[in-house]
Amino acid sequence: MSDPHSQTLPYRSDIDGLRAVAVLSVVLYHFGLPLRGGFVGVDIFFVISGFLIGGILWREYDQTGTIWLRNFYVRRFRRLAPAFFVMAVVTTLLGWALLLPFEFREYGKTLVAATVYLSNVLFYRGAGYFDSASEDKPLLHTWSLAVEEQFYIFLPLTILLLARWRWGLLGGLVAIWAASLAACIVLTPQYSTATFYLFPFRAWEMLSGVLLAIWGYETGRTWRGWAVLSWLGMAMIAVAILFVPAGPLFPGALALLPVVGTVLVLANGLNRNPVNRLLCSRHAVFFGAISYSLYLWHWPIFTLSSYLRDGHANLVESFVWMALCVALAWLSWRYVENPVRRARALSGGMVLGGAALASAVLLGLGGWLFKQDGLPQRFGPEARVHIAATGDFLQDWSRCHIADALPLDGLEVCPIGPEGPPRVLVWGDSHVRAFKEGLDLAAHEAGVPGIILWRAGCPPLFGLRKVESAATQAQDTACTQANKQIEQSFGRMQSLESLLLIGRWSYYASGTGVGLDAGNLISLHPTNGPERVGEQQARRLTLAAQASIEAMGRWVPNIHVLRQPPEIPQYDSRKAAREAAHAGWPLAAEAVTQTDVARDTLALRSAFADGPWLTMAEAGKIGFIDSWPQFCDATTCRAIKDGVGQYFDNNHVTNSAAIRVRDIFQPVFDGLRQRTALTKGSGQ
Repeated sequence: MSDPHSQTLPYRSDIDGLRAVAVLSVVLYHFGLPLRGGFVGVDIFFVISGFLIGGILWREYDQTGTIWLRNFYVRRFRRLAPAFFVMAVVTTLLGWALLLPFEFREYGKTLVAATVYLSNVLFYRGAGYFDSASEDKPLLHTWSLAVEEQFYIFLPLTILLLARWRWGLLGGLVAIWAASLAACIVLTPQYSTATFYLFPFRAWEMLSGVLLAIWGYETGRTWRGWAVLSWLGMAMIAVAILFVPAGPLFPGALALLPVVGTVLVLANGLNRNPVNRLLCSRHAVFFGAISYSLYLWHWPIFTLSSYLRDGHANLVESFVWMALCVALAWLSWRYVENPVRRARALSGGMVLGGAALASAVLLGLGGWLFKQDGLPQRFGPEARVHIAATGDFLQDWSRCHIADALPLDGLEVCPIGPEGPPRVLVWGDSHVRAFKEGLDLAAHEAGVPGIILWRAGCPPLFGLRKVESAATQAQDTACTQANKQIEQSFGRMQSLESLLLIGRWSYYASGTGVGLDAGNLISLHPTNGPERVGEQQARRLTLAAQASIEAMGRWVPNIHVLRQPPEIPQYDSRKAAREAAHAGWPLAAEAVTQTDVARDTLALRSAFADGPWLTMAEAGKIGFIDSWPQFCDATTCRAIKDGVGQYFDNNHVTNSAAIRVRDIFQPVFDGLRQRTALTKGSGQ
């Protein structure tokens, strides 16, 4: 009689074929092939994992009445840990050579989370899986490994807790499966990031495989079924891979396609039909055998090669990198996975001890990278100027709060200067955020309390709604609603004496970004009255500006508008830092950033942006604050001044720049400073 503590299921080559479908769909999707839903390969893996682990544990439970946790985890670590540790070490070394300090610092945090199988929680709290920023996270793919490891904790412990009540255990698993599925479907529309990353909303996928394995064991299935079910299952998988859309609708009900499809194929995997013959073919079995290592290696190679190359030039280059993924996966499978899995000389204690030691090393390394701020000393002085600029936008927003009283209730309000009723209002878009440190210091130096209201991509004007390519429909609507509320609030903010408007006026006037962000588009539409057909956007901006200033002037005696700092079209601090850091690398992307721009090239774009304000300034309706002398000489505008970065990207200034140029805001506070001094002198 075989030892029940080391039982394994009979080998099924069709399962390796399914693994091949899963891993290749993920890899091809990530490398840019037109598989709209290639990411569902992870869902296929979840079902397979549940089927295999559930089958092993249920057999052991049925034959012994319990689960031997130590032996179970020895098998899991023997199977999964060695390749993961090798991948993590190599990725860390490549990160040391390539990643900028703030990126390497964040990498250290993800290394810690991945090592303790909590990276899914970490990434849930950060950006989404489908965000562009995901390509800067070399360990993002470990979220699914974390979900599986959490499943490896949940399932054995559930069986142990309910081991005495066989049918109660089975009923409990079915109830958990149903609750998890229902929560996934119901909550995905509002909480798609949570349902994507977190185990409770993914448990049903693995439990689908578990329940299939239990059903097959209890009924003595030979997994031969009907060929039509294999065809149906593979069709569902194919539809999911080709057509399921990425984004906020997934997983939800859409995940039923790959999950149910995988269950059908597994349930009929030994039926002799064309689907199973294809899954059992030599090439499918090869990719299935290396699927774990291929999944481990493909994402770091994709992210780091894209990082170094600034994206892949074409599909030919992508296939070259994919070939490297396959080669590394085979080496990992052949010389890391298999030797450790088959090494009888490695006792269970040695496996667990080795895993614990390797984990401790990675935890210490990740914590050290985080504490050392990503080791900025790795790069030379040319790169460090731009590196410093990449982090010179972090600010203290601790005084900010969501107003809970009229007239600004529901809006984020950020005080500047000393405490007291606000006498100055600074209203604008993300350029206000960029100038925040300079504004705050200027207000403190003047002794004048004020507040900031800002919303990214939202022009601080009345009577406009915007549609922006970089924003969601909800964000566009929120901009319109917030501006309307601010308009209605002016008459009730009795303490206000001065107003400063700050915005990226050239963006609103032209409708597009410039240079490196030329792909950003925004259109402005009047909310009051009909829209004139064929009217230029610059004209709409002018009309809204004139009407807004006229309305504001009835409530605030002093109105100022900041001339938008000159755009440096081909500058981005992160891109510039990467180019400087990777200079000399044979595969590095060609440098495209430029730190200087001739004033003449900005003349037409700035003329459309400045026109309405200059006209009103000449009429004495506003004060127009010219920021350009702070960033330009007679001929050239520069992103670097005296060795210090002045721009975060091509239009947002850094904290250093905001603090350096804070004197330009003196007209906003000047008269108020005099009145404040007189009030204090009179003892009032």
